[in-house]
Amino acid sequence: MTDPLQPYLVLGAILFVCSVVCMATKRNAIGVLIGVELVLNGANVNFVAFSRYHPDFQIEGMVFALFVIVLAAGEAAVALAIVLNFYNNHTTVDVDSAEELKG
Repeated sequence: MTDPLQPYLVLGAILFVCSVVCMATKRNAIGVLIGVELVLNGANVNFVAFSRYHPDFQIEGMVFALFVIVLAAGEAAVALAIVLNFYNNHTTVDVDSAEELKG
């Protein structure tokens, strides 16, 4: 009989790999932000799965997942504000054209 935790860990790993590929291949800032959100969602799947199936990690997994959701909401708000400001100044959200933001 298989471990009931295994499908959730596989799902979290698939989300993580898809998000890393998304962050590595997208040139658009919105695509990179979507990749970051997928990384956080993959971690949340693992936290909730461990809190469900591991007796020593009952409430902590849910608390960590809730903390990650709040952190992701704040990160999305700040990042979208930065992207909108960059678009207003450069009329593009291409990550490669951000070279002039250095120092």
